[in-house]
Parts: sequence; C-alpha cells; structure tokens
Amino acid sequence: MKRLFQHPAFYLALLVTGCISPREAKEAEKPVVVNQLPQTISNNDVTYITQVVERVGPAVVRINSTRVAASPEDPFSERFFGGRLPNREQVQRGIGSGFITNSDGLIFTNAHVVADAESVTVILKDGRSFEGKVLGADRVTDVAVVKIPATGLPTVKLGNSDNLLPGQSAIAIGNPLGLDNSVTQGIISATQRSIADLGVPTERVDFIQTDAAINPGNSGGPLLNAEGEVIGMNTAIIQGAQGLGFAIPINTAQRITAQLVAQGRVDHLYIGIQMAQLNPELRAKINQSDAGFIINQDTGVVVLGIARNSPAARAGLRPGDIIETVNNVAIKDTRQVQQQVEASKIGDRLPITVNRNGRRQAIVVLPEALPAKEPT
Repeated sequence: MKRLFQHPAFYLALLVTGCISPREAKEAEKPVVVNQLPQTISNNDVTYITQVVERVGPAVVRINSTRVAASPEDPFSERFFGGRLPNREQVQRGIGSGFITNSDGLIFTNAHVVADAESVTVILKDGRSFEGKVLGADRVTDVAVVKIPATGLPTVKLGNSDNLLPGQSAIAIGNPLGLDNSVTQGIISATQRSIADLGVPTERVDFIQTDAAINPGNSGGPLLNAEGEVIGMNTAIIQGAQGLGFAIPINTAQRITAQLVAQGRVDHLYIGIQMAQLNPELRAKINQSDAGFIINQDTGVVVLGIARNSPAARAGLRPGDIIETVNNVAIKDTRQVQQQVEASKIGDRLPITVNRNGRRQAIVVLPEALPAKEPT
C-alpha cells in the first residue's frame, strides 16, 4: 500500500518538534501590574519600544536548567567488555526565558525549557537568583509554570490574543543565545498557524507568527503588543529560515497554566483519528493510491487513519469517512473538529455525523485522555 503522507499519523496528539533548542521557562496566574503604560504613546518607534521595555523588562527572567542524560552506548566497550561498563551520564544545560505573572513569583515558560530538569534557576534582571520549582509542564502545548520563593516582584500585564491582526506591532524580550534581556521588534505576520502548516501534523495549538527575531534562548519569553501587554509566549523557530518565529497565544497559555497550577497536569482529550483538509490535490492523491477508499468531493475533513484501541476505533469510525458535524456543529475544517473534542469531557457522548460512501452515518464517540507519551 502506498503511503499518503511522509509524516506519521498524529491522532490529534501534539508533536513538539522545531521548538527553540535550549530549554526555557514560564508560569501562570492573573498578573498584578505595578505600572501602566502612558495612555498616549509617541509615534516615534524608539520611544514607544523604550517605554515597553522599561515597564516589562524587569518582569522578564532568565531560566537556567540542568538535566542528566545517559551517554550513548560505546560500541567499543560493548564489543570488548560485553557492555558491562556502566553508562556514563552527561549533564545537559539549557538557557531559556520566562515572565513573571504574579508578584509572589509565578512564572510562565515553555515546557521544553524545564521539563525533566534536575534543577531550575531563575535569574531576575536585577541580578537576584532563585531556585525554581516546576509546578507543571505540558508537553502537548509546550507550556510550563515555575514558582520562585519571592514576593513583591515586578509583573507583566497579560493581553488578549483572540483579536490579533497581521501587521500589528510585536516586541520580543528574552535571553537569546544567553544574551540577557535582549529586545527585538517586528510585526505579527500571521495568526492561527498550526504546526501542520510548518510540516508537522497536529492541531493542538494555533501559533502567532512573527518576524520579530527569535533565537535559541528566547523560548518562554513574552511577545508583546505596542501597549506592552503579553500576547504570546515565544516558543519556536524554523531552522534555516529568517524572519519566521512562533509564539503560543497568551489565552492558550493562561488556560493551560491554570490547570497546571490547580492539578499539576493537563488532561487533553483525544478520539484517535488522523484527519486532513480536503482539496482537489489531496483528493486526487488519495484516489490514485491504494488507500482502500475513494473520495468524491474536494472540500471537507476526511478521516485518513484510525488509531488502534482508540475511542474512534471502538465507535466505528473508518478511514474515508468525511466528517460533517461534531456535537451538532457543522464542520468545515480540522480546527473545528479539534475544538469540539477539546470542549468535551472524558466519557461524554460526542455525536459525530459522517458521510460514508455517499450515505450519512451517525456515530457516538466517548473521548478519552490523550495517552501519555514517553519523553524522548
């Protein structure tokens, strides 16, 4: 059977690839703002950026993390000593960024900055250093929360990422390549970018795309608007590309961090399907392959695969089904499917209507928590 795609089936699970290399950190909770920006901002770009940096910079932190990893096995010792020598361990060090959202030391950062870290050190702009405690890290969305034992700290103001438009100003503050409190400026290049747009199939996070320079070490730092409000958490770059950076919308980060603070984890729901947005090219590709089904339309969301022992498999969904409604909501794109799954609860009856070979079928799926994936 021919493979339809070069990428593995994703089954509604996030593949966190392409994130900024060094590990970096952040946290969650409603912010306490000490100083507001002036009501009127000068038209001079340097002036307004300077104002933003003066207000927000003290609340942006550097996060140093260490983790111990086993060294790769030495083929020499394997061959001549029968592998009896103990594995050596390597200490991996990472540098990331984060921002303080609560004056009592709650910090937002990326999961890949602090997950599985043996130690986390948070360094403030004024030079103070604190040992950080990771309250929770969600690998699926790459969001984490760190707490430091301090009070009276400067904080950021969180904005609203739901109404962003391409062309709006964007300012990034962080510690790229270990250069503390560096500032870059650009615009929002696009919104609702999925990692599928970047070549990895998933629909878990819709990213903000920006041309503000983001480099390794920026991960976990804030992306700000012209008013100095945090609209995103810098998280990813595409290696070899210029002017392409990505940030997790702050509304998504707030939702995830609230769960991490409350219970130390996030229960992501899944039903276990691989799906894709139909278009004439994909339709032709499917119909010319040995997929085992034929597609007769150029639009809609088609099920390409079903995970074994998944809720979708037990409910009777099949490859080739075209999803028409989920929970009585008409479906036009894959994001709508994921949104309806995420909005349900574990064990809820989730009605799905599909077009199967020209006939409408009503199916009820019982979503489950996304199976834990072993760290790599």
